[in-house]
Amino acid sequence: MTDFRVHALLPALLAQVRATGLDTSGNPVQRLTGITGPLRCCLRSAREDEDVILFGHEPVLPGSGSPYREVGAVYAHAEHCDGPDGEDYPAQWLDRPQVLRAYDARGWIHPATRTHDGSDPLGEIASILAEPDVVEIHSRNIAYGCYMFSITRA
Repeated sequence: MTDFRVHALLPALLAQVRATGLDTSGNPVQRLTGITGPLRCCLRSAREDEDVILFGHEPVLPGSGSPYREVGAVYAHAEHCDGPDGEDYPAQWLDRPQVLRAYDARGWIHPATRTHDGSDPLGEIASILAEPDVVEIHSRNIAYGCYMFSITRA
């Protein structure tokens, strides 16, 4: 049992992207196969035989009008999926090094931001959330900087 929740991309957002074929910036969604990248809809790695989409996503930040807003590429299933099995850290990704970007209530990056080597992501998250001013964490790919999922206190 953890004291935090992991949040995949919202089903409503995914439904809109799939239905319109457009991403956050109005660019066409790219349909792909043969990808084994991290799926942000169900928080697991894609299998090569699955149809996926690649699109630009702007993660929601706490507060409003944060200067730290940004758009980055994410993968999701091309068709509806049931999402993650719960709100725990994704089991397939426990050993992946990640950036844990902490945010305060304004949506500004908090100094508790850090990287982890994949050996103890749960401990790193607990340490960041021990900082009272941190309201949310975004997990990001360490090499490309892509948004993976958000984390909040339980």
